[in-house]
Amino acid sequence: MKSHLYPHIQSLKAAKKKGFAVLIDPDKLDEKGLLTTIEVAKSAAVDFFFVGGSLVVTDTLDTVVSTIKKLCDIPVILFPGSPDQITPKADALLYLSLISGRNAELLIGQHVISAPFVKQSGLEIIPVGYMLVDGGTPTTVSYISNTNPIPSNKNDIASCTAMAGEMLGLKLIYMDAGSGAQKAIPTTMISQVAKYIQIPIIVGGGITTAEKAKENCIAGADIIVVGNAVEKDPALIQSIATAIHSLN
Repeated sequence: MKSHLYPHIQSLKAAKKKGFAVLIDPDKLDEKGLLTTIEVAKSAAVDFFFVGGSLVVTDTLDTVVSTIKKLCDIPVILFPGSPDQITPKADALLYLSLISGRNAELLIGQHVISAPFVKQSGLEIIPVGYMLVDGGTPTTVSYISNTNPIPSNKNDIASCTAMAGEMLGLKLIYMDAGSGAQKAIPTTMISQVAKYIQIPIIVGGGITTAEKAKENCIAGADIIVVGNAVEKDPALIQSIATAIHSLN
C-alpha cells in the first residue's frame, strides 16, 4: 500500500501549517459543477479533495475521482459513508471508526466486512477516529449511523473521546458537525481536544465563512473541510483557502 499522504499531513502539523480540504459528494454535483469546483480549487491551491458522503446513491464515484485526477494534482482522499464507497483510483482512504457513537457496526463491524477489498485496493489507508458533534439539527450522518452526536457543550466528553482514539492507535481525529449543520463545532471544544492529543485534527460541518474556518484553525484544527457551503457557492473556496493559508 502507498504511504505518503499521512506523513505529509503529519509534516504540516509539525510545521504548524494548516490545510484545506474541499468535500465533494458525488450525489450533489453535476458535471458542470464538478468542473467548476476543480478549476476554482486549483486556482486557490486547495490542499486536498475529500470525496464521499453519508448516502451515495449514484454510481458516479469512479467518474468523479477519475475526473479530478485527470484535471489536477490535488490529492484525492475517500471519505466513505459505507464500505462500498471505495475506488482504487483515489490516493487514500479515511478508514473511519465512529468513536463518538455506540454502534458496533461503525466501530468495527463494517471494517471486518470491507477489510479484504480495502487491502486489495492499493489505497493508502489512514485510520481515523470520527467524532460526530451536535450541529444544531439532525443530519444525514446521525440518521444513517443511528448514533447520537456529542453535545456541543460537552468539551470533556469530546476530549476524552479523542484521547481514547489516539491511545487506540488511530492516526487522525475527525470532528464533524455533519453535512447541513446549522452551527459549526465550537472553538472551545476544538481547543480542548487539541490540548490533549498529539495527532492531527480535521474539523468540518457548518463552516460557511472564511472567518469561521480561520477561527477553527487558530483553535487547533489542522485541516478544515468544507462541502455544503462551496457546493452552493464555489467562489467561497478562494476566500476560505486564503484565510486558512494566511496562517502558514
